[in-house]
Amino acid sequence: MSLRVAIIEDEPVTARSLRTMLQDIAPESEVLAILDGVTEAVEWLRVHMHTCDLLFMDIRLSDGLSFDIFTKIDITLPVIFITAYDDYALQAFKANGIGYILKPVDEDDLRTAIAKFRRLRQPLTDNGGYEVLLKMAAGMKERPLPYKQSFLAHSRDKLVPLSAAQISWFYTSNELVHAGTADNRQFVIDFTLEQLQQQLDPSSFFRANRQFIVQRAAIEEVDFYFNGRLLLKMNPPAKEPILISKARVPEFKQWMNM
Repeated sequence: MSLRVAIIEDEPVTARSLRTMLQDIAPESEVLAILDGVTEAVEWLRVHMHTCDLLFMDIRLSDGLSFDIFTKIDITLPVIFITAYDDYALQAFKANGIGYILKPVDEDDLRTAIAKFRRLRQPLTDNGGYEVLLKMAAGMKERPLPYKQSFLAHSRDKLVPLSAAQISWFYTSNELVHAGTADNRQFVIDFTLEQLQQQLDPSSFFRANRQFIVQRAAIEEVDFYFNGRLLLKMNPPAKEPILISKARVPEFKQWMNM
């Protein structure tokens, strides 16, 4: 029996990795779509939900929490959540029989979740579990999150402790993430930008684009750029120009005005 899935994940590397593992674990699976945000997911589900068997969702997406999807459309599909954030929802989702896998995704965890889905091979028409989900989402918004305060960074043949406050920007290239510090040093750290986006304090750090996360205190100046974009001038300067797309300019301005 075929297994038709959709992946709701805003980190391309993670989405590709998940798709590859699914093909190995469940060769009958077909990834119908990879969706990177709440808005895109809602639009796709409104049209295609009846063609899908299972959803994989990250918790935090480029334009909000995946829980927001449930407030905009009536979901009748089982969901396996995949996230870097280990919060109280972990135990709650397990109690409700919904898969909850922590990143980086372990193949055995994914295999177990798929096996559970196969045992429950029918659409979830009872939305009681999703009402619990929404209540937990509200609790997450109300409760202060334990944001990451420090990192162990690689420097040649040793590890160097860095506080989050020391880091001016994070940059990804060739599947490595570099942290640039206020004293103009650079280190490699063992996180993806997507994982960092979930663990850093959003009042201090902003996902500028697919390559950069920037710290507010390190932004010296914001210049107008071509086609409605913005160019950030950082202290210290980043490895490449940091541009804010026209579509994200309102969100960036709101964040800077917090």
